[in-house]
Amino acid sequence: MPYEQIDAQLSAADAQAVKDALATIQQKLPFLGTLTVTERKQLSKAGAEHLSFIEGSGQVALNNPAILPATFNGANFQNSVSLFSTMTDINTVMQQVARSVEDTHMMIGVYARAQASDVYHYAQAAAKKTPGLQPVVDQLGALNQKAVAAKRANKKTETAVTATAK
Repeated sequence: MPYEQIDAQLSAADAQAVKDALATIQQKLPFLGTLTVTERKQLSKAGAEHLSFIEGSGQVALNNPAILPATFNGANFQNSVSLFSTMTDINTVMQQVARSVEDTHMMIGVYARAQASDVYHYAQAAAKKTPGLQPVVDQLGALNQKAVAAKRANKKTETAVTATAK
């Protein structure tokens, strides 16, 4: 794999500081919402690629208010344009951070799981000569099987959700 083993530590205080920072983000963005799979599917999405169009339309509306019907709320639209621009920038940064956290979590997990597997195999071999170790080996084996089964179940659920969303 194209990465080296991550040899780092994260203190409980630093982990809490990160969580607190994320809580601050949520507090500063009290209008954050969530969508169901169905809602996501039904919406006509506007991503970062639409930013220029939206901002250009905002300028047209601002410079030519007479072309808009009286029912069109220009101030609300300008607020939406500004907020979309700001949220596009924030979303880009958040996606970068989220991807790095996810990738790092995956790399550490791969290494830790490989080491755990080594320990399990060492314990299996040692259980043949070490009294009282077999119950621990059995427990580790059951935990591993439970994790594998949960992973398979999650994969089936993800596959079903993806198929339903299409």
